Amino acid sequence: MRDLGSFEGDWRIERRVANALGEDARLEGLARFCPLDTPSGGGALEVTETGTMQLAGQSFAAERRYLWRTVGARIAVDFDDGRFFHDFAPGEISPEARHDCAPDLYLVTYDFSRWPDWTAHWRVTGPRKDYGMQTRYTRA
Repeated sequence: MRDLGSFEGDWRIERRVANALGEDARLEGLARFCPLDTPSGGGALEVTETGTMQLAGQSFAAERRYLWRTVGARIAVDFDDGRFFHDFAPGEISPEARHDCAPDLYLVTYDFSRWPDWTAHWRVTGPRKDYGMQTRYTRA
């Protein structure tokens, strides 16, 4: 059964962003899921995504960090500053989650049907946001 430890290691990422309000974008890079001890004694994974983003004919370096940790049978995903982002059930084939950041709404569906390859499908809407984002993860 998939759990937090199943994600440990390096993953190649390919991200496509379809923006209804502007330019589409893509990113290719690496997601590194590294073990991290937490103050409560439980384990966690520090997730660092790095890559090259292509947007409007330009290329630039991009990086994002998260903290993944086990909470019961779920994985909680926090921003790198410790704020809660969302959580999901890793044992499900297509778990869904949401993050309300008024006035914006972030919905994600993970697809583990081809594990160990997997995909995160995001739909983001708000007054100035309207995009879909798909990230494919394959073992590096």
